[in-house]
Amino acid sequence: MTGTDRRRETFAAPEGLPNADALPARPRAVVVGGGIAGLTAATGLAERGVAVEVIERENYLGGRVGGWTEQHGASPLAMNRGFHAFFRQYYNLRALLARIDPQLRMLTPVEDYPLIDGAGRRDSFRGLPQTPPWNAVAFAARSPTFRLRDFLEIDARAAAPLAAVSVPDIYRRLDNSDAATFLTNIRFPEAARHLAFEVFSRSFFADPSELSAAELATMFHIYFLGSSEGLIFDVPNENYDSALWRPLQRHLEKHGARVRLGTGVAHIEAGPAAPFRVHTDSGEHLDAEAVVLATDIAGLQRIVAASDGLAGDTWRAQIERMRVAPPFAVHRLWLDRPVAADRPAFLGTAGHKPLDNISVLERYELQAAEWARAHQGSVVELHCYALHSPDSRAAAIGQLHRLYPETVAAQIVSEVSLVRDDCPLFAPGSYDDRPRVVTPHPGLLLAGDAIRIDLPVALMERAATTGWCAANELLRSWGLAGHPLQSVPTRGRSPLLRWLATRERATRR
Repeated sequence: MTGTDRRRETFAAPEGLPNADALPARPRAVVVGGGIAGLTAATGLAERGVAVEVIERENYLGGRVGGWTEQHGASPLAMNRGFHAFFRQYYNLRALLARIDPQLRMLTPVEDYPLIDGAGRRDSFRGLPQTPPWNAVAFAARSPTFRLRDFLEIDARAAAPLAAVSVPDIYRRLDNSDAATFLTNIRFPEAARHLAFEVFSRSFFADPSELSAAELATMFHIYFLGSSEGLIFDVPNENYDSALWRPLQRHLEKHGARVRLGTGVAHIEAGPAAPFRVHTDSGEHLDAEAVVLATDIAGLQRIVAASDGLAGDTWRAQIERMRVAPPFAVHRLWLDRPVAADRPAFLGTAGHKPLDNISVLERYELQAAEWARAHQGSVVELHCYALHSPDSRAAAIGQLHRLYPETVAAQIVSEVSLVRDDCPLFAPGSYDDRPRVVTPHPGLLLAGDAIRIDLPVALMERAATTGWCAANELLRSWGLAGHPLQSVPTRGRSPLLRWLATRERATRR
């Protein structure tokens, strides 16, 4: 369950005093946002004796990975915002979860997550070698969407950056191009593109034409050629609230932190330096030497716009320019009969618009398994990303019936549909303009998956990594010891491929 790649990189923790008890006064920090980034920052601070208040506007923790209970009649139903894959190379997220269970027994492996396109061609990640580049070579060799002719037609020199990613250099090289244009330019086969690459761009809830090619290349590095952790991931074996966030809340409270749920931040009052006064929407205020803003983009923009004294006009304009990805939908269906026994826990789709994947929750989640046993049914979840129309339910269920014909006769006992548009958009040319963890205002830090950090991390791992970094910056300023970080290698593993990429760059000059 823990990292096994000998070439993963470790970044030493800042040195300092082991605990704030040795300081003349105990520092106070307010963390705004109880998602992965905020909970990580709060954990990093509270474990060093800092007085921490976590403010979360929802009535549950976890942010976009939060879980809660829906009441349908007399039946409580576990619900969350959709499937999340906890890959083995998410070192910093796993370090957070290890606080509540060092063996990470709350995670269970998904042994395969097949991908199927509109023509019925199916790819699998089961049984692939872990060592790069043989993992990607084996995947391509056995894929029905790759042919020998396709390999010969790929522009190897133009494609070299995919195999020789260096962070942050890859952003200087590819960020001004979109992923779709990049794939066209390297002559990547169309059928394989839908299966192997749109899966990554859809992880960012964006079409390839709206995603930075550098972000796509970094994803390829993280999951294929930069890491030997393998391509199989884990998922929580219970709903996110009971498996992850309630235990982590208890860990925080054990270290003296206070967690406020159902509370929003109206604005922050500050002079040119700390301390800060954080005003909540209930009329209260909290005073602190430091504030970590770990909200979604809309929340960050709203708080900054309402807080005249924070930073300067240049930074405030940078925050205002941040963009969100198109809406996505999650449709969870409680069916009165089971899906076929051979259906995988997770199926990725391409060419089945608006459907992007199907999850069968009783394959791995305790609450869904209990419901399925009690009702002789199934709990199925449909995900639709980068929506042009928010009304995706009927079309998504139609695609479910096409792919899993046994569901045609099933009755929907209960259902919950969510449509959200709060994921960051990493558009071409946006990297230099992304806000960083450290802000121009002393004592004010940012964290989240929209925040720039020059390491090969993405999605939940970027949220956790920026959270640790925000905590480390504050701990360093108070003379306290920080926390180590890890990542997959920050550059391509193969000297030959790095040389080829250098030749490609020299040729283009």
